[in-house]
Formats: sequence, C-alpha cells, structure tokens
Amino acid sequence: MRRSTALALAAVAVAIAALLGLGEAERGARPTDSLPDGLDSTLGVALREDLPQADEIEAVVVYKTSDGSDSLGRSLGALEEHARALGSVGEILAAEDGTAAVAVVSLDGGSATEVAEQVERLRERARADLPDGVGALVTGPAAIRADLAEVFQGADSRLLLITAAVVAVLLVITYRSPMLWLVPLAVVALADRFAAVAATQVLDLLGMAWDESTIGILSVLVFGAGTDYALLLISRYRDELGRTPSRSAAMAVARRGTAHAVLASSVTVVLGVLTLLLSLTPTTRGLGLACAVGVVVAAFFALAVLPPALVLCGRWVFWPRIPHEGTPTLADRATLWSRLGALVARRATAVAVVSAAALAVLSVGALGIDTGLDVDDQFLDEPEAVVGAERIARSFPAGVAAPTQVLTTAPGDQVRARVESVDGVASARTSDEGGGVTEISVVLDADPGSADARTAVSDLRAAVEDLGETHVVGEEAEAVDEAEAASRDRAVILPLILGVVLVALVVLLRALVAPVVLVATVVATYAASMGASWWLFSGPLGFDALDAGAPLLAFLFLVALGVDYNIFLVSRAMEELPAHGPRGAVLQALAATGGVITSAGILLAAVFLVLGVLPLVVLAQLGVIICIGVLLDTLLVRTVLVPAIAIRLGGAFWWPRRLSTGR
Repeated sequence: MRRSTALALAAVAVAIAALLGLGEAERGARPTDSLPDGLDSTLGVALREDLPQADEIEAVVVYKTSDGSDSLGRSLGALEEHARALGSVGEILAAEDGTAAVAVVSLDGGSATEVAEQVERLRERARADLPDGVGALVTGPAAIRADLAEVFQGADSRLLLITAAVVAVLLVITYRSPMLWLVPLAVVALADRFAAVAATQVLDLLGMAWDESTIGILSVLVFGAGTDYALLLISRYRDELGRTPSRSAAMAVARRGTAHAVLASSVTVVLGVLTLLLSLTPTTRGLGLACAVGVVVAAFFALAVLPPALVLCGRWVFWPRIPHEGTPTLADRATLWSRLGALVARRATAVAVVSAAALAVLSVGALGIDTGLDVDDQFLDEPEAVVGAERIARSFPAGVAAPTQVLTTAPGDQVRARVESVDGVASARTSDEGGGVTEISVVLDADPGSADARTAVSDLRAAVEDLGETHVVGEEAEAVDEAEAASRDRAVILPLILGVVLVALVVLLRALVAPVVLVATVVATYAASMGASWWLFSGPLGFDALDAGAPLLAFLFLVALGVDYNIFLVSRAMEELPAHGPRGAVLQALAATGGVITSAGILLAAVFLVLGVLPLVVLAQLGVIICIGVLLDTLLVRTVLVPAIAIRLGGAFWWPRRLSTGR
C-alpha cells in the first residue's frame, strides 16, 4: 500500500511538473479590457483606433512654485522652452493665480510596462534644469497607468509570501505541531502555482481578458479554499487514526467521508463564480473563469495530492499529539463545541432570535452605502499622478488633468459647436483628426468623480447623439459606464448566484427547507458584513465610497464561501442522522466540525484581508468585507444560528427528505 501511494503521488507530481513547465500565459493589456461591452465609452475607444495618434497616450506636466507663491509668471519663458524640450504638444497653459502651469506631452502607447518606463524617464527629465523655485509633477492618463503598473510590480510575489506566512502561522496555532502544518502548506502552495498557470493558459486559449488583480484574487482564493479543504480532511484523518492501526485504511475512510463535502462545496463555488461570465466587463468575466479553475485545482490537490502525502509522512507528523488506536474522536470528547451545542439545544429559540437580531442591527449600516470611485480615489497611497491632478485642480478647471474626449465621424466643427454649448464644459478643441474620425478634447468644470461631472457627461452624450457615430470617452465617461454596467451586473448576476446555490443545495441535501434556510442565513451574513464594513469605511478608514464592482464580488465570494461551511456542517449532520436523529445529528456535527470549521473560517478571513497589501482601494475594500463576512459566518451563523434553527425545526428542517433514524 505504501508503494502504491508513493507511485500515485509520483504520477501526480509528473503531471503537475509538466503543466508548471508551461509557465503562466502572458498577455498585453487592451484599452477595452476593463470597459463594459456595448456601452458608449467602449465604442468610442474602438472608434479611436482609426485616428493617426491612436497609439499615443497623454501625460500632463504640472509646473508649480515650490513655496506656493504666485511668482511662476516670471519663469514662463524658461518653462515654455523646458516643455518644448520634453516634447510638449501645443503651448504651455498658465494658471491665472500665477502658481502653476501645465504642458501636455504625448507618449507612445503600448503595454503598461512600456508606458511606465516612458513616464519614469519623463519625470526625471521634467525635474531637471528647472528655474529656481519651480518644481514639476507628471500626471494625466499615462501617469495614472504607470502608477497602477508600479502598484503591481512584484505584487504577486509579495502577496504570495504574506499569504503563505499567514496560513503557516494559523496552521501552527490550529495544530500545535511543529511539523504537521508543513504538509498542507506545501500542497496548497503548489496548488496555487498550478492554478495560476492553468487559469492563465485557459484564459489565453479562450481569448479572454485578465489583469494583475485577477491573479492576486485567484491566489487568495486558492490558499483559502485549499487550506479549508485540507483542514477538513486532516481533522477526519486524525479521528480515523484513532479507530484503526492502518494509516492507509484511516485515510481511505477519511477521504470518503470528506470527499462528499469537499466536492459539494467546490461544485457550488465553481457554479457561483461562473455566473461572472454574464458580466458586461471582460476582466470580470476572466476573473470568474480563473476562480472556477482555481477552486477545481484546490479541491483536486486536497483530495488527490494531500492524502498520499500525509500517509507517507506517518503518524509522527502529528507530534506531539500523535493519535493512536483508541484515541477519542472530536465528536466523542467534551469540547467547547459540544458544550456550546448543548447550550444552543436548551435555548434554541432564544439563540436564533438574538443571532438574527445581531445580523439585522449590523445590516442597518448598509443603508448608507455610496458606490463609485474616481481615478484619484483608487489608491490607498497617493502616487505622483494623484498629487499632480490635485495640484491642477487647485489652479485650473478640474478636468484639465484628465480631459474628456468626443470621438465622431460627423463634421468636427459641427460637433465641437454642439459640445461648447453644453453646461459644465470649460473648453473644447480638436485634438486629432484622420481616417474619417475627429477627436475633440473637452475640459469639464466639475470636480472628477462628482455628481456634476457625471451630469456633464450625460448632457454631452445627449447633445451629440444625433450627429453621426459619436461617442464620449475618458475617465469620467468610463466611470459613468462602469457604474451602469455594475448596476446591470448586480441585477442579473445576484439572483442567478442565489438560484444556482439554492439548486445545488437542494440536489446535495435532497431537501427543500434546509437549502432555503442556509441561503437565507448567507444573504443575512452578506447584508450584515456590508453594513459593518461601511461603518468602518466611512468612519475610521476614511473611504468616501465603495468601488462600483465591490458589492457584486463580495456577494459572490460570501455566498459561495459561506455556503461552504454550512455544507461542511450539514453534510456531517446527514451522516449522523441514522444513529442520532435530527436533534442529535446537529449536535454531533457541531462537536465534530466546530473546531475545524472555525479554524478554517478564521484562516480564510485572514487570507482575504491580505489583499490589503496591494495598495488599491477596491482590493482593500473587498478584503475587509469578505473578512468580516466570513468571521460572522463561522463565529455566529454557522456556530449558533444554523444549529439553533435546525434544532428548533427538528425533522422539518430536512423536509421532504425521508428520515430513517434510530431515534
């Protein structure tokens, strides 16, 4: 048996090595990757490809007095010479207050890395040979893109190392063994790399989009789900080692007992994340497929790679608490979870009411949520591009740093005249022309990301919609379209996620009441986590709004992962039904799985919180929401609320499943 286990492990290792040898697929970013299909800004970006300068991207050099005085006017001649040396297009624009001036420089487009290299060189040149008392900052679309690229430079390795460290620490605390934690950590780390290669290769094969954040979220999900599955298997394996002297026999029973829950959980999560394929945004669709691949890989490694690895290591890997034949199982011991179960059983109605009330109170915070971040608010830190844009806003119309563009096939003069008549437009000029397409650069009066800016974009679109093929693009226009797409995605995908999860639970449990209860508790957990998170964001953390895509992604992961833990609990209760009846089965399941599921939940919450090491607001927000939601689910909902409801309903919880019980 030991030899067959080693051979099986070797065969799996060869297959894994073959795929890892391919490496992650590489893909150059496209302008429409993060833009929703079919909306105005996406159509405009496609139309821009016909322009002579379609491959160029603008940077804005901001000249400012070092002491904030209004003496910049005395240096304008020298600054105009300086700007021309940088490759400025058009004349330098001086602020009326005499404290700042701006110059626009066109750079070659290309990959994020290529743009970042050009911006870095431009910043070095912009700061050289300046008049005394004058400083320079580089902002604009090119600088924003460059600073985003810098955010993700080395981020995958940093995220992987911190995630692995968090998992290692929590595994050591969970097992209180100097050796055992190494086995699941090594297997999950290998699964993470395998998933990254497999997911990017599949996405590349299907021609789907992904970006740097896709790999970061995928890594966190694989570490979280893979470790959860590993904890469940190891807990069951430890119990079985107390029943038989044979490690292989113990693992065979443990794997059979765990496989049902792991497969049910992973299938539910996969079906849930695949609903993202209905999103209007290409990178969101890519994220859904990547996460589906990642969960499949995590389940495969938990059931195919981890078991032989544990068997080969022997019982000593559990030192100093080595299980021997006759060692009591978790369900047989008087533990915190068995005592908690007894308390819940005695006061089931009161426990259910108090738990539900706590979730309701936390949910109140969700009523005040505001969504929609402008470009300047996407960073946790303030990169130079944001600082430069803020400096421009103090001395110029707010839209100078990131002009809005109108792309049209109609006569340019006619379109420009219509644009200039719109309230909220500070200026308009023809910035490019050719191939039957005209680009008009529009500066808005309104602050970026404000309601006035969104209104101005809508008014612009209404003013030019009857003039040939005309589209409004730029940061403000993209924000409007992204908000519209996010609203549509929520309306379509959220109900579908609930439907998919509900059907999966009905098939798994062969019941109707239990699935409805479980889905309802997960939705309540989501609402409570959104409310609690918003209180944190709008208070101590100082965020003015949620990213438009955060509510959908948080809902997806919390519903899918929240159902996970309920599946683990209820699957064990199903096993115990014949021997213990509806009430006893729930108590036995809580005693047997309480510790491992709580450990898994705390670990998963910590792993998602690690997303905050990437200095993007959307990932930090997503990490906090999921962290709070998972903690609520594992410490409150799955620990007391679901058991209390199941005990209170008794056999009705499993209706219409026919119960064959010994009690």
